[in-house]
Amino acid sequence: MTAETPDSGTTTAAREGEQQLRFAVRGMSCASCVRRVERALSSVPGVSTASVNLATEEASVTVQGAPRAPLEAMRAAVDRAGYELRLPGEDGDEHEAHDRLESERRAEYAALKRRTVFALALAAALVAAMPLTSLVPGLDRIPHRVLHPLFFALATPVQFWAGWRFYLGTWKVGRHGAADMNTLIAAGTSAAYAYSVAATFAPAVFESTAGLEAALYFDTSSAIIALVLLGRLLEARAKGQSSQAVRSLIALRPRLARVVEDGVEYEIPLAAVQPADEVIVKPGEQIPVDGEVVDGNSTVDESMLTGESVPVKKAPGDAVFGATMNGGGLLHVRATAVGADSALARIIRLVEDAQGSKAPIQRLADAIAAVFVPAVFGVAAVTFAAWWALGPEPALTFAILNAVAVLIIACPCALGLATPTAIIVGTGRGAARGILIRDAQALEQARRIDVVVLDKTGTITEGRPEVALVVDVPASGVDEPELLRLVASAERGSEHPYAQAIEREAERRAIALVWPQRLEAIAGRGIAARVEGRDLLVGNARLLAERGVALDALREAAAAAAARARTPLLIAIDGVAAGLVEVTDRMREGAPRAVAELRRMGVKVVMLTGDQQVTADAIAAEAGIERVQAEVRPEDKARIVQELRAEGRVVAMVGDGINDAPALAAADVGIAIGTGTDVAMETAPVTLMRPDLDGVAAAIRLSRATMRTMYQNLAWAFGYNVALIPVAAGAGYLLWGVLLDGAAVPGVLQPVFGERGFLNPIVAAGAMAISSVSVMANSLRLRRARID
Repeated sequence: MTAETPDSGTTTAAREGEQQLRFAVRGMSCASCVRRVERALSSVPGVSTASVNLATEEASVTVQGAPRAPLEAMRAAVDRAGYELRLPGEDGDEHEAHDRLESERRAEYAALKRRTVFALALAAALVAAMPLTSLVPGLDRIPHRVLHPLFFALATPVQFWAGWRFYLGTWKVGRHGAADMNTLIAAGTSAAYAYSVAATFAPAVFESTAGLEAALYFDTSSAIIALVLLGRLLEARAKGQSSQAVRSLIALRPRLARVVEDGVEYEIPLAAVQPADEVIVKPGEQIPVDGEVVDGNSTVDESMLTGESVPVKKAPGDAVFGATMNGGGLLHVRATAVGADSALARIIRLVEDAQGSKAPIQRLADAIAAVFVPAVFGVAAVTFAAWWALGPEPALTFAILNAVAVLIIACPCALGLATPTAIIVGTGRGAARGILIRDAQALEQARRIDVVVLDKTGTITEGRPEVALVVDVPASGVDEPELLRLVASAERGSEHPYAQAIEREAERRAIALVWPQRLEAIAGRGIAARVEGRDLLVGNARLLAERGVALDALREAAAAAAARARTPLLIAIDGVAAGLVEVTDRMREGAPRAVAELRRMGVKVVMLTGDQQVTADAIAAEAGIERVQAEVRPEDKARIVQELRAEGRVVAMVGDGINDAPALAAADVGIAIGTGTDVAMETAPVTLMRPDLDGVAAAIRLSRATMRTMYQNLAWAFGYNVALIPVAAGAGYLLWGVLLDGAAVPGVLQPVFGERGFLNPIVAAGAMAISSVSVMANSLRLRRARID
């Protein structure tokens, strides 16, 4: 079921009795935040599942029944967790809601940029000035009681104005006994700042304690805040780029439509258009709704939906889709789908669902994120205690610096962004190519595909068969025109492509048809019908043989048709072989090329068809397919897919999404070829909006590229923390002590490790900022990945 409610923001189809809602969540900064929000939402009665995406800053929640009941409870639960739940559609029109959220994000980005520039300027001044006071002749004679308060005055606005977001985030989660990335930054910088304040205004405390120096670390605390803010600024910019695909789709939606009523033309908001309204689309204008052309001829650019750049000719009776661009003709369109039911709205929902979903590999990152921040605080506490108790003098200074470095260098942000950013960019790249991926699980699974099963009709072929030849058996007493009339009448009303082809041929010849008195469809065989008192059988040889019809008169003609890659439909009238109809279905342009590319990638290709073996072999040979299973009934397709999976294969089934639904569901990955408007979009994990097979190889390449990027991101996120947290804790001091036997660290490395091997907290902050940005940058490379 699909619904839109004023309070639900974005609502997506779910299982019967359930609704899937999507909300914006503000205030998250790391993977620990994601886990906390998910737990808060899942604790609300009526919520079945909750999934939160750090990269999109959205929560996807499945609720039982109407969404109004748990709505306020969800908002309150998220608030108690220290975050804010926002409803994209709660204040009215969805267009306005998205615009409002985008405006808020831009304002937040601008504010973050101002604070970052301010912090960088003052931090740079402190980092440059503080060492110079002891190195430049003359400055070293300025009393500390003058310089130190000046440094305090420069550092304080950085600490509490530029860095206020860290304190605010710490308070929001801390009041509920939790901690996150903001807590790490606030604790680390506050320790360095407070130590420096004490050394500035109470130096006697340090001078009276043997072995301690009244050192200042205002430059350290300010530089850490500035670098972390810079990292978040770059991260926010990268997030915006990664979600560009959805914003581009949303931007396609027109806002107004011209409606004709009683001969008068009105321009009204798109939300006011109703199904069956007649809409006028002038040359060069955007088509506002999905509909059917009732008058006019034109070409329409559908590239924004299908990725296909060639304009499509449109005439009365043809379907058009909202957000596509009309060419040089005037069109009158009868609206068939508007608002949430339009093709574009459904595509946006699919892309948003995919970008908000989690790949199975994300479970490991989530499990680590759940304990990451408490573990880092534990390591920092142990580091402080160990260096204070066992370290060289000044022990307290080293203890504080190492503990601060541990707090600052730890980066749960990279863990939280590693897989979502890759999924967002990958699915967005696919959508731009006309490949719609329903969820991250399908994206992850597609990379392992080693067998692609292709349905023949509508997949390898165009799915619009035509009658090539009608052959009568003179001995039957029924000539060719009469044979076509009886068969077309028997097939009348059937939705099978072959039946429609026969009806079109009769219509082309202006043959008058009658309705059958009886019609029985026999799966995998054909039909049995009664027309004007005569019993007809139309189908394959097996059908006629089972009904006791002698086939000798048809064997030669049937074999000749099959050899020409045509499907012979054998006809018997009153138990006597009367002739056959040769039906041909043109192969899709590029099908042989696509099959060859799949084979080059190491993927085996199998063709399934209900045609007889000779016809199937001829078509497979033309397409370059080696393995064929012919005379397959629709219900057998799923069994064949399951048998392939039982052999240990990872199977993709490619079909039209309707007749092949059981096989699509049975496959590891179901791939539907459609126009992006049919039921395939709702049933298949992957939908190819272009009706060509090149998209199958492209989807596999996209999956492989996305998963490769995801693994790189995770390896970096894990490796970074595993390697650098021990270094920040003081492992560098021990390492240099062994390697250099107590000698000073080489000069080129002293900006990083100082003279004695301790990691500079400023370097730790830079490394932490780079870790998140590098994950985002690596994911953004997918936008340029070659998938065709």
